[in-house]
Amino acid sequence: MPPQLAVNRGTPVRTRQWPLWPRPAKGAAEALNQVLASARWSLSGPYRGVESFERRFARDFAGYLGSAHCVPAASGTASLMLALEACGVGAGDEVIVPGLSWVASASTVLGVNAVPVFADIDPDTWCVDPAAVEAAITPATRAIVVVHLYAAVADMDALRAVADRHGLPLIEDCAQAHGAVYRGRKVGTLGTLGTFSMQHSKVLTSGEGGAVVTDDAGLARRVEHLRADGRCYPDTAPRPGAMELVETGELMGNNRCLSEFHAAVLVEQLKELDELNARRARNAAVLDGLLSDLGCTPQRTSEGTDSRTYYVYGALLPEGALTTVDIARVTEAISAELGFSVLPPYRPLPVNRLYDPSSRRRYAISEEYEKRVDASRFQLPACDRLARRGFTLHHAALLGDEEDMRDIATAVRKVLEHGAELGA
Repeated sequence: MPPQLAVNRGTPVRTRQWPLWPRPAKGAAEALNQVLASARWSLSGPYRGVESFERRFARDFAGYLGSAHCVPAASGTASLMLALEACGVGAGDEVIVPGLSWVASASTVLGVNAVPVFADIDPDTWCVDPAAVEAAITPATRAIVVVHLYAAVADMDALRAVADRHGLPLIEDCAQAHGAVYRGRKVGTLGTLGTFSMQHSKVLTSGEGGAVVTDDAGLARRVEHLRADGRCYPDTAPRPGAMELVETGELMGNNRCLSEFHAAVLVEQLKELDELNARRARNAAVLDGLLSDLGCTPQRTSEGTDSRTYYVYGALLPEGALTTVDIARVTEAISAELGFSVLPPYRPLPVNRLYDPSSRRRYAISEEYEKRVDASRFQLPACDRLARRGFTLHHAALLGDEEDMRDIATAVRKVLEHGAELGA
């Protein structure tokens, strides 16, 4: 019998093109032209008598989220490091992070010379388990970082209660959740600080970029100094041609500023965020039903979630299906059917090849520190199971229509039915 699966040179389910991402908002090109002609391309450039795009985006994004303060930054990684340092996290402190996340959840902790402590996940939401977080707290714990992963909001009620009981700041990593709402509030406003990434793949993007939001004016001022070499905006605008940033001497920082080009794009992209999020959510609901009919289990979100943001759509294979086939081979087969990249979930951070402090001398602070940041000491069974059984699709796939969702389900069904072709 000839092979049925496209990965084995069979006929694929689909040959039509998928929606592309990123897509520029209607006003993005004009905004970029304004920056080009402005003679101010960065935050540290001379004031030209008009408000910078960086300040416009900060105001617009804070208003969108319902936060008192927003400080844009160069990336999501920079934003996380700024938030950690603003909370006073530093050398030798422990920070609890999810065991399943992008590597930046751990590398940013190392970046402030602290120690990442990995907590297991809730098997339904794939977000960090509040009980595992509480069990991981020690006298050295200085902060908790929660990631709203893929298409779910973490259990913020329980996590906030844990943080409050122990007097710890709770930092929300919302890199994958721009616009998600929990109990009437947008994520990023539920913890001590919220951080965002605007990297290429994100639902709100300018290629690279980030932001920190908070209702605490003191923390916002610390973040502002930390991201601009110890400088901050003045209370009143300077004369045109003068530098707008003021050297206060309050706090040493680094340059982690967002450029005017990135900020201009974000001002325009933000205007279309809700519309695109709604389209993704409609298609995700269709896909939930189609994949559930096949026995798959779509990623769930925490009780109290009012609306989800689908950065990545995730689901588990049916119980008992393809148990002898590596998940990477399964996702390769689904990808071949669709002409669209389908991937396993992130590898758990304790076994993720991207997390390797020993590969850089900057983390060779002491023998004791090197032992503390060795992730092999953590056992995370829920993370491990998900890594073996999950599959994910980038949100661009959800920008199409119902026919596209049916193609995805057809591809999954085909791989399940012809799994024997994938070998053991």
